[in-house]
Amino acid sequence: MRILLTGVAGFIGFHVARALLARGDNVIGIDNLNDYYDVSLKQARLDLLMPHKNFTFHKINIADRDAMLGFAAQGITHIVHLAAQAGVRYSLINPYAYVESNLVGHLVMQELARHIPDLKHFVYASSSSVYGGNTKIPFAVGDEVAHPVSLYAATKAADELIAHSYAHLYRIPTTGLRFFTVYGPWGRPDMAAFSFTRDIIAGKPIQVFNHGKMRRDFTFIDDIVAGVVAALDKAPVDTGAPPVALYNLGNSQSEDLMRFISVLENALGQKAVMDFQPMQAGDVYKTFADIASTTRDLGWKPTTNIEAGVASFVEWYRGFYG
Repeated sequence: MRILLTGVAGFIGFHVARALLARGDNVIGIDNLNDYYDVSLKQARLDLLMPHKNFTFHKINIADRDAMLGFAAQGITHIVHLAAQAGVRYSLINPYAYVESNLVGHLVMQELARHIPDLKHFVYASSSSVYGGNTKIPFAVGDEVAHPVSLYAATKAADELIAHSYAHLYRIPTTGLRFFTVYGPWGRPDMAAFSFTRDIIAGKPIQVFNHGKMRRDFTFIDDIVAGVVAALDKAPVDTGAPPVALYNLGNSQSEDLMRFISVLENALGQKAVMDFQPMQAGDVYKTFADIASTTRDLGWKPTTNIEAGVASFVEWYRGFYG
């Protein structure tokens, strides 16, 4: 495979690139290395990819249509589109970043896909955020997603609609993946596992929203990567209906936030000082993935519980930051 992978210096993109390179695929990596969080962490990830003979990197904003459409004639067989402006809370501060990256950027990627001769598969990142404030648990792919509670969620739901329309119009085999609270080594500093670890070690209070009454389907990065690769290798078949698929990638275990903190405290050997806060705007109380269709179609099941996953993250954090 010759794969164009966007967001390659990001948390999930980096790990997916490593997996694809390890099995012998050619990876063309795209990232704009923006400063949403520490660029040196993104660069450190990239530094581990650069020595691979089958890897090339281009620093490009995916919303730059001229730059991106230039890849149409480079023999690409597959696209893994993971680049996006991440974070629910930041969408309240800088909404324009989400429109540029998640809407304009996603549209540019779809336009690129339709101009690549014989593209085999377009895989893109969606999010569990699309389920909004749904109270039906667990969240299934067929559930209503028309009531987002954040701009980030709205952009991801729109991406799914855009992808469906392009698959219908141009018969592009397309798969969207709804990720559930991904954590693990090389994770994002704005996510709970990372920020809690950083502050506990420093002896600083950690902000615990909704007074700790929250549940999340924490999903370890290795399981996510296995799901992305399994999806990539099984493109939807064009049988007359648009060749599209949507899957949840979650641990299918909704963990109490306070239990997650307890597991982290045990891994660190240090107690957290907790600063209990009300629920933040745009946040949801609970996430929980129904993965029945993912397991049925892709043969995928997560294998990492939070004890093992958190221990792995803490080991990486201490090794990287000292």
